[in-house]
Amino acid sequence: MIRASEDYYKSLVERLRKLPSETEWVEFKCNNDNVQMIGEYISALSNSAALNEKENAYVIWGVDDVTHEVTGTGFSPANAKKGNQELENWLAGLTSPNLDFAFTEVIVDDKKVVVLEIPKATIRPVSFGGTEFIRIGSYKKKLKEFPEKERALWRSFENTAYELRTAVSNVTEEDVTALLDCAAYYTLLKLPLPTNRSGMIHNMLDEEFIREMDNGNYEITNMGALLLAKNLNNFRNLKRKAIRVIQYKGNGRTHALREKVFTKGYAVEFDDICDYINTLVPQSEEIESGSRIEHRMFPEKAIREMVSNLIIHQQLDVRGTGPMMEIFDTKVEASNPGDLLVDVNRIIDTAPHARNESMASFLRMARI
Repeated sequence: MIRASEDYYKSLVERLRKLPSETEWVEFKCNNDNVQMIGEYISALSNSAALNEKENAYVIWGVDDVTHEVTGTGFSPANAKKGNQELENWLAGLTSPNLDFAFTEVIVDDKKVVVLEIPKATIRPVSFGGTEFIRIGSYKKKLKEFPEKERALWRSFENTAYELRTAVSNVTEEDVTALLDCAAYYTLLKLPLPTNRSGMIHNMLDEEFIREMDNGNYEITNMGALLLAKNLNNFRNLKRKAIRVIQYKGNGRTHALREKVFTKGYAVEFDDICDYINTLVPQSEEIESGSRIEHRMFPEKAIREMVSNLIIHQQLDVRGTGPMMEIFDTKVEASNPGDLLVDVNRIIDTAPHARNESMASFLRMARI
């Protein structure tokens, strides 16, 4: 979890205070520092955040749970201990799987408030001390007592596609338009450009390229970054997803002539990628009746099809590698990370399968 600024937590507290009541992903406390209770809330709120499609859940000390007035708190997580262990280390040792939760102290209305920020469960229910918990309304319960909630929670893990996970969080409207080429969205879909930034933000939210956060700022999804980024290097976990094009001399990989990395979003730079590859594809000329006729080894449509499949069929959650086009004297090869979705012996007679369906849907609308 990237640690945010003090202003972020102040605005977060103010926004959460405006909720009409406690939710399944927010708990307000005054001075209750029972360490067992804190651990159980980490489990319950993390699991409930996943069920409620929230990236994070929160326990906030120093805010009244009924009036939501700032009362301040004497709880100090930095000084709290369980036996000889610091509180945070003790909690981490009993939480499974590991969560990057964090305590933050902030001053709101001249009073100390403590925020415990808890990431949502992502791969399996979070347990504390071997027991999984869940929120039912404003009550903390054992998950096994509510099998329908447990089933829904497991389904939520299956439904969280990589393309809809967070690439970067806590960005303002200005940051969104600085990081994403929002104007390209309207060019691709042949739509009029909005007259103000709020219109752009509305469309970015509608397409799930961004999501509104609990403090009023935004997070950019992997899909938004991969399709519309002005520079993928601005997104730490997506740098390696930029398309590389390498040209070799001959038909081996011992002598590379040139390499180019396309760092903009796939939708933004798709035509440029295809045009660049087409300039490198082996070609010849013939003179017929006084006119020069150009013959390319591979037609433009074939190159376009290779690039589009290279993009959309990659397994995005594979780390350390990305899509690549390699051009040789007599062949072109495309490779991307991931395994086949169907048995290799049944490729011909199996119905098509898609990995990144949300990205594919937008690229179809953009005629890519």
